[in-house]
Amino acid sequence: MKVSEEGLKLLKHHEGFRKKPYLCAAKIWTIGYGHALYAEQMKIPATVEGMAARKAFPLKPEDNRVWSVEEIDALLVKDVVRFERAVLRYISVPLKQCEFDALISATYNLGPGWLQRSQVRQKINRGDKKGAMENLLKFNKGGGVVLRGLDNRRKDEVALFLSKS
Repeated sequence: MKVSEEGLKLLKHHEGFRKKPYLCAAKIWTIGYGHALYAEQMKIPATVEGMAARKAFPLKPEDNRVWSVEEIDALLVKDVVRFERAVLRYISVPLKQCEFDALISATYNLGPGWLQRSQVRQKINRGDKKGAMENLLKFNKGGGVVLRGLDNRRKDEVALFLSKS
């Protein structure tokens, strides 16, 4: 399976779009639709400490260039493949396109490790899709506080997952 245009639209909407690198809440340099930048992409030397911890590394003014839409779209296409593989690997029951798309959005945001360890995965694989979506709604916090953006994202993902399409 591959993510559909509807799934990409949802992901893009909630990730937002930036043409210039910015420091995200996790202190990682990010570009486009939430793509984490690493030293080799920024063309700056990596430090062992910075890369090992996946933390921010110094951003020089010359590295703060505007990326093209084509470059950013290419990053998204490459990134999404990783999350498609994760969903296909960890979900062992057949999925409708809308279910697959919703899981891609959630996994893109929360990471493949989350899906591997989650009750969402366990419940879907046991046939309890409604219970899985109730559990997904709980992943709406940052620092223990409900974040409106994450809350809206989870609700949109659940609505898509449970839709008839």
